[in-house]
Amino acid sequence: MANRGPSYGLSREVQQKIDRQYDPELEQVLVRWILAQCGGDVAQPAPGRDGFQQWLKDGTVLCRLINSLHPRGQGPVAKIQASTMAFKQMEQISQFLQAAERYGIAATDIFQTVDLWEGKNMACVQRTLMNLGSLAVAKGDGLFVGDPNWFPKKSQENRRVFSEDKLKEGQSVIGLQMGTNRGASQAGMTGYGMPRQIL
Repeated sequence: MANRGPSYGLSREVQQKIDRQYDPELEQVLVRWILAQCGGDVAQPAPGRDGFQQWLKDGTVLCRLINSLHPRGQGPVAKIQASTMAFKQMEQISQFLQAAERYGIAATDIFQTVDLWEGKNMACVQRTLMNLGSLAVAKGDGLFVGDPNWFPKKSQENRRVFSEDKLKEGQSVIGLQMGTNRGASQAGMTGYGMPRQIL
């Protein structure tokens, strides 16, 4: 799987376009958050895109991260173990992805296992982790560790309840989106079919 040769032509252009979406500044923010969230359980990664990918590749860091967002003893990933076998690493990444979806991340915002394991789309991995951080801040359950300003704030529902009288009052108002009839008159209009008078 990971022993693919270099890509050429259109495949290479597409891969270069995907690689340009990777954000080194966001990588630093995510590393700081993961280290703060997981505590002393996790080692510092090597800087750069490849170091970030190697750090997350076996899935143990991701599983510790998702478990730290749940109360102690209630983490969704029961068994976290470092392994050098490819299928074990990919299985742990899959467990993280399933737990992230149950946590509230939309399925469209979640990366594919091979995006991380083969390093094909690390920008998508960054987006998933950024969405996870934003959601953890928005939940406000006290389990988020770090600076909430690291992540964009998620919008929250703001329901409004109007009384029946207020709703009926709104039906009689002509909104300005529909235009206005102020100053409109037919003064100076000529009948249809008459030529325009130019003086």
